[in-house]
Amino acid sequence: MISTWSEWKRYPKPGRGENIEAPITPGLFEVRIAATGALHSFEAVENVAVALAQLSVGSKSWFGRRETASSPDLEYRTCATSSKADAKAAAERMIGRRETYMSGAA
Repeated sequence: MISTWSEWKRYPKPGRGENIEAPITPGLFEVRIAATGALHSFEAVENVAVALAQLSVGSKSWFGRRETASSPDLEYRTCATSSKADAKAAAERMIGRRETYMSGAA
């Protein structure tokens, strides 16, 4: 079973003491560049919170040390599911819909 998507939230930058707010369950996450809305990352995972915390932005992970100016401002949203299989199935449906939309728009 799939729940609904969360609201878009600002992805925390290192050194600011901000936290990622995400379920510790299987699900989906989507990360986009805030200024343009361009897709940065999208994945079905076993633990959404851990996956977002380990997301690589630039050359290092979120926990790595780097200049904050070198990474783009990102936003993320999450969607919890009851299992990773449900998350993968939902991701495949979403990808199929996007491909259908883009082929019709081209």
